[in-house]
Amino acid sequence: MTPYFLAAVAVMAGVTYLTRMLPLVVLKRRIENRFFQSFLYYVPYAVLAAMTIPEALHATQSLLSALLGIGTALLLSLKGKSLLTVALGACAAVFVAERLLALLPL
Repeated sequence: MTPYFLAAVAVMAGVTYLTRMLPLVVLKRRIENRFFQSFLYYVPYAVLAAMTIPEALHATQSLLSALLGIGTALLLSLKGKSLLTVALGACAAVFVAERLLALLPL
């Protein structure tokens, strides 16, 4: 292992530790600001969307099938379906779209 690799791992470990430790040390009281509470409430959803949507767009062979899968997932989730139903429905939509697109002469 090179010293650069060890330094990079040490920096990543420090950043990870600080981001988890600092809120516990700095914020000892309950947060009462409604705006800040709602901001913190939606952060996990925003981060999850920012991580998954770009990958979902590049995970298939065509952009059209990816968009159909994302649309299906959004539609099923807005109807209140379970996570398993949403995931299986999106996968099925992408599968069918990929098969239909393979039949089309392009």
